[in-house]
Amino acid sequence: MRKNYSEKLLIIDFGSQVTQLIARRFREIGVYCEIHPYQNISKNFLEIFHPKAIVFSGGPASVLDENFPRPPKEVFDMDIPILGICYGQQVMIKILGGKVASGAGTAEFGRAKITKSKINLDLLKGWFQNGTQEESVWMSHGDNVNQLAPGFKVYGTSTNAPFAIIANTKKRFYAVQFHPEVHHTSKGKVLLQNFIQIAGFSQNWTMGAFKEKVIKKIREKVGTKKVICGLSGGVDSSVAAVLIHEAIGNQLTCVFVDHGFLRENESKEVLAMFGDHYNIPILLIEEQELFLKALEGHSDPETKRKLIGALFIEVFQKCASRIGGVQFLAQGTL
Repeated sequence: MRKNYSEKLLIIDFGSQVTQLIARRFREIGVYCEIHPYQNISKNFLEIFHPKAIVFSGGPASVLDENFPRPPKEVFDMDIPILGICYGQQVMIKILGGKVASGAGTAEFGRAKITKSKINLDLLKGWFQNGTQEESVWMSHGDNVNQLAPGFKVYGTSTNAPFAIIANTKKRFYAVQFHPEVHHTSKGKVLLQNFIQIAGFSQNWTMGAFKEKVIKKIREKVGTKKVICGLSGGVDSSVAAVLIHEAIGNQLTCVFVDHGFLRENESKEVLAMFGDHYNIPILLIEEQELFLKALEGHSDPETKRKLIGALFIEVFQKCASRIGGVQFLAQGTL
């Protein structure tokens, strides 16, 4: 069977702390997905990305605010399944003509019990089995839906969320007030699996295939040029460094900056890991005085963030000049 990795799931991010976990759950069941912030989603983006299905993440905002975060209306005209999670449920219903409320009796945080409605739903296959009428989920919301949009029906309720599971099955729009991506929701992964089956994904994507694709793209982009990679030792920059090194070998030099705020022995650990274990060329740049002096007298977090960012660029530029012939700066952190 030919593997079809052109099947893409789009996760529109509204700022949830666990959006990355949504992606992880789908990747675990063989689905290629990408996370994109709602600000970047346009009609042109949707045409180019061509998703097979869309998920709206949760988020800290309220649809009761005047300029609430929202997807473009075009997403609802694409004739593809959509799953709204928490805030994603509320924004879906708000845009499609329903109502959302806030105040006493609308908030829930922690474990909750979902009670089954009398109507069966394909999204809930595998739920409420052996005669049980309740399932355990994880709630985290201040607002909730209090009037459905046209075409939607209720398939599950909780104490503080009378519209905990809703759907417009004709349009294949599904929405839940809880978080199926966290392990506290006992059958959350089953629900996500059902959504993928509704959307018709082949579920044959693998992380190995993704790795091969990324390495090929890096080689094509870089050619014979040199790259420096800002390495912190964290997950993002470490994955970027290892992938780039596998693609172009010693054309890559990693730059680890000791800015004076590291944990004890952290620089030694990073150098040993990447220099000795992965055999990746790495430079330790000690700039404690530069960073500490620049930040002296500043207490505003945003001011410090901008100062630190500018200093990192300054250090990377000096390193590029020192190495010579560097054409690319790589970093893992978004």
